[in-house]
Amino acid sequence: MVGAALWWRRHPSACPYSQRFWVEAPHPFITRERLREILAPQPGERVLEVGPGTGYYALPVASWLAPNGRLDVADVQQEMLDHTVGRAREQGIDNIEPARVDARSLPYPTDSFDAAYLVAVLGEIPDQEAALRELRRVVKPEGRIVVGELFGDPHMVSHRALRDRAAAAGLQVERKLGGRLWHFTRLRAA
Repeated sequence: MVGAALWWRRHPSACPYSQRFWVEAPHPFITRERLREILAPQPGERVLEVGPGTGYYALPVASWLAPNGRLDVADVQQEMLDHTVGRAREQGIDNIEPARVDARSLPYPTDSFDAAYLVAVLGEIPDQEAALRELRRVVKPEGRIVVGELFGDPHMVSHRALRDRAAAAGLQVERKLGGRLWHFTRLRAA
């Protein structure tokens, strides 16, 4: 188990759809309520989630943005997007827009979003600074970018590492919830 975790740490990649049970389980500490507190989504906003998995956070966030807001979900795996959109349809949620994309090269125009977030995803991206630069580009200058991380995830990005990578991408830490074992960190353009 430790060997596999170390290998994954050195070889970032998305959690395969076949192992989606890892992303469907309740997330201790990095809860939906804490995400809502630090992301501060408002009805009518346009928000981006990178790596929605099966919609654990996407479904409540989309409902928080209603009635006139929209949640764009971006993932490298079509199966994850299909799963999230299918669950949304089952629950009557119709303001989610999926796109199969690589976080290092987002297809959205500059300043498209009021906010963006990714939870337990940044460490799965091979070039984290490139992904953070892209988020900085597509989120409005006054917008919010939230990164959530949890100890036990083999790809966990510590707060210190996140702060350094964010600075290299032109972002600064605005607020942090949590400690060494988990954190939600809100970033803004520097």
